[in-house]
Amino acid sequence: MFQKISTFFKEVRQEMAKVSWPTRDELKGSTIIVIILTLAFSIFIYGVDKILGELIKILYPYE
Repeated sequence: MFQKISTFFKEVRQEMAKVSWPTRDELKGSTIIVIILTLAFSIFIYGVDKILGELIKILYPYE
């Protein structure tokens, strides 16, 4: 069992050496894009929710 665990971690170390890590500037750029798109989708979903909420109020008024 310990041999399998040891082999697993050796293979993990070998595979991690093959990984192409992003540069600091690439990481910053990707992070900014993710934040902007998250905010844009949040605003879009909020708007759709408000519009549908008002539509439901019009179609099914509370009595």
